Amino acid sequence: MDRWVLYGFISMAFAGFTSVIAKLGLTGISGDLGLAIRTCFVFVFVLMFAAVVVPVSQLEALSWKNFLWLGLSGVTTAASWVFYYKAIKLGDVSTVALIDKGSVIVSLFLAWLILQEAITLPKLIGGSCIALGLLIIARA
Repeated sequence: MDRWVLYGFISMAFAGFTSVIAKLGLTGISGDLGLAIRTCFVFVFVLMFAAVVVPVSQLEALSWKNFLWLGLSGVTTAASWVFYYKAIKLGDVSTVALIDKGSVIVSLFLAWLILQEAITLPKLIGGSCIALGLLIIARA
């Protein structure tokens, strides 16, 4: 198995834990406050991680394009998290997490449109299954 596939599965496992743990942490507080607290922990952890694994020479490679695109990614991440936390505060984590995975469809389309990545038959079938699952969830 390629390393990136393994990393993807590890990410999937942690993301699954994240939603359930977050719901427990929201007991008695707003989703907005919970998100702010969680984000502080993420910020500190990621900075510590980067301090250990990122060579200083990488800082010299940064360009304004890196800052622009990563900054925009940060804005979209923040918007996603704000609405995700509002959703899990009010609804079932299992349902919200499934709906959130509809982002795969958006990613497939944008990767094709912007990055010129191929939409292969397996990707098309998988994306269609996700879309069908979202329709089923929306009607339940």
